[in-house]
Amino acid sequence: MKKVLLVVLTVATFMSCEKGQNLPAPYFTVEGKWIWSPSDNRADANTMFEFVDGNVYTSYCITCPGDDDYWNSLDSADRIPGADTYTFDGDTLVWKGTPRGITFECDGGKLFSNGEFSHLWRLSSSCQ
Repeated sequence: MKKVLLVVLTVATFMSCEKGQNLPAPYFTVEGKWIWSPSDNRADANTMFEFVDGNVYTSYCITCPGDDDYWNSLDSADRIPGADTYTFDGDTLVWKGTPRGITFECDGGKLFSNGEFSHLWRLSSSCQ
């Protein structure tokens, strides 16, 4: 009886899949800490943006040591005063009132946008 039930469940599983069915792409979020560099080199990063519950907080560093330890040591007391707002729907980031089409690379560790800040690195990633 167990074998019959197993066969029926297996057949039902395969029959429920449509041929050519597209599976959804991984969903990545902008929530969290991201660093920005004026060059294409992550080690030159001098700005961190924190996307938290619809707000974007900014922290700057003039002489950063070039590693994530410094950025991870910052907390809310290190932010510049004020915040911007944002919304995110999966492929569009509206930040400072400007919609930006975005894509992710490196398993969500690098964000590319078609706007002023063309690339950001997620602080917790090892993406270059």
